[in-house]
Order: sequence, then structure tokens, then C-alpha cells
Amino acid sequence: MEIPTMAQKMAEGKAPDVLFWVGCAGSFDDRAKKITKAFAKILIAAKVDFAVLGSEESCTGDPAKRAGNEFLFQMQAVTNIEVLNAYEVKKIVTTCPHCFNTLKNEYPELGGSYEVMHHTEFLKSLLEEGIISIEGGHYKGKRITFHDPCYLGRANDVYEAPRTLIEKLEVELVEMKRCKSNGLCCGAGGAQMFKEAEEGDKEIFVERTEEALATRSDIIATGCPFCNTMMTDGVKNKEKEKIKVMDIAELVARAQDL
Repeated sequence: MEIPTMAQKMAEGKAPDVLFWVGCAGSFDDRAKKITKAFAKILIAAKVDFAVLGSEESCTGDPAKRAGNEFLFQMQAVTNIEVLNAYEVKKIVTTCPHCFNTLKNEYPELGGSYEVMHHTEFLKSLLEEGIISIEGGHYKGKRITFHDPCYLGRANDVYEAPRTLIEKLEVELVEMKRCKSNGLCCGAGGAQMFKEAEEGDKEIFVERTEEALATRSDIIATGCPFCNTMMTDGVKNKEKEKIKVMDIAELVARAQDL
């Protein structure tokens, strides 16, 4: 699978319609790389004209900002904005809600204004335009629960796109006790992903996994590499590894036999 970079496209005198922002997790985390590949396969099959930045992409600065280092965040952001503006990027799609939120809401005041979409929104738009079709197949009749990533749901009000895609798989979508605007964090937000939790009665990811397991679902679906890691840890913690934790992109790619 060959994915062109913006530099290659520019050398050919072309400007792709979409920049796929891979993000740190999607680039370096072995589990998240599978999500990146799944989404790229869907884009290629749908004949979307897209490219990646490759080695020119660096962290959006989200973890630095959440951890309180505004100076580092602005340095990282400005570096990326210079690259994006040099390529005259108009539309960005990403599989990471943290990148999505930062690029969409925090880059404009630093000089980087783009149309930014989460991959579930983008896939829903391809579905509505008839560019892709999704049928149950592998997942028909299974019970799936969806965990709302904080930066997708509560921060940006994207609740329906992932659920629309799940329902197209001809499955039974079962909501957790706390969902949508009342959803619970997986425990990775606020840069907690990279540190041990403060002392308390219970780890957040254990609490959230218990809510997911209570739905008696076969699959826990999510739309964020961090949430995926935390929910996977939770399932292992409960020794319920027969229950799969999957990204929406992986579900769609598998349903399309990609």
C-alpha cells in the first residue's frame, strides 16, 4: 500500500483534495497503526485523492497543552501551521479526536484555518454521497457498544456520525449507562495517557470498561487511538479478552472486505 506524501504531490504539480493527518499514535503505536491502515484502505478503495505529510508531520501539541505547557504547544503548533500553509492545505481528516480538536479549534488563532473532519464524519459523508457502501456481513446481528471519545463528543458535538456507521453494519447498537453528552472519559485525556493516575479508589479505565461490559456487547467500538488503548487495557484487566475493542474504521474496512 503506497500512500503519497504532500511533497510528492507538489513535485507532480498536484494538490490533493484531502490531507490525512495520521497523528503520533497512528504513526508509532502498533495498535493504532492498524487503525491508520484500515482508514487508508477505505480511502484508496473509495478513490479519494489524499496524501499524508509523512516525516513533515509532527505532534499537534495537544498533550503539551493539556499538561500545561502552553509554550511548547505554541512552538509545535506554529511549526505544523507553517508546513500546512506552505502546501496550501484546505481540508484535513484525522483518526484522532485529540488532533481533530486541536487542529480545528486551537490552530485558527495561531494562523492555521482549515476544514477539519474526524474520520467518522468523513466516512459518513462518503456514505451519504454514495461513494462507499457498508453492509453487515461479518458483524450482522452482533451487539456493539460505542464509547464516545471526549474530544469528539462533548468537545465537538459529534455523536451521530459514528453511530450511523455502526448501524449500517446491521448490528444491535447498545448504549452504555453514560453515553453521548453524559459520557465518561476512558481515562487517557488531559495527558493522563502518559503518566500514572493520582491516588484514588479506582482507575477511570476500569470504571468505563465495567460500563461497557455491562451492555453484554461482543465488540466495544471507539473512534480514538487513546480510548482504544484504555478500553483494551480495561478488557484485559477484567480478563474478558474475547470482547474485541475496535475502531470504527476497522469495522467499516472489515465489512468491505478490505
